[in-house]
Amino acid sequence: MKHLFLVSACFLAFTFGAAAQDVTLPQVTSSSAFEAVQKGNWLVGAGIGSIGFNFKTDEFNIDVIPDAAYFVSDNAALGAEVQLGLTAYDDGTNFRYGITPFARYYFPEGAAPTHRWFGEARVGVAGSSTKDSDEDAAVSSVYGVGAGYAHFISSNVALEGVLRYTRSHADIDVGSGTAGLSLGVGLQIYLPGTR
Repeated sequence: MKHLFLVSACFLAFTFGAAAQDVTLPQVTSSSAFEAVQKGNWLVGAGIGSIGFNFKTDEFNIDVIPDAAYFVSDNAALGAEVQLGLTAYDDGTNFRYGITPFARYYFPEGAAPTHRWFGEARVGVAGSSTKDSDEDAAVSSVYGVGAGYAHFISSNVALEGVLRYTRSHADIDVGSGTAGLSLGVGLQIYLPGTR
């Protein structure tokens, strides 16, 4: 009986002691989504991972896509991204490159202090090192649309997820072919501009 009483007393002491602790959790969100997308601010970042599926082939690729943009008005930014990628497959390797200007709009509808939804459109040029292929052009136009979600983890840093549909004859972004759907994850830094 003494052991049961002692175990119960230790359990209660541990439970009340743990409940009284003030635990500080790491910051996983910030209420700055409205200030970050104002006129005069800059957007700098990169796609840090990309999972792509092409309708023509079943290739998997990972790309690094740095970008920069300037907010020409509240919620609207114009910028460009550089496409860099390398795919290894059974028959060799393929290097991808390009520059794609884009326009991005952050929707005020459905916005919250910690996140924003956005849409984007892009038009540019890109190419690849693919040789001896009638279907892939060495350099080609690129155009596409996308929709995404930016979650602010601090006052000027956001994690983004973007679903894009890209069309090109160059072997870029989502593998070789003329059409592709991709889901990308990126890290963006929103820098305040001078006013």
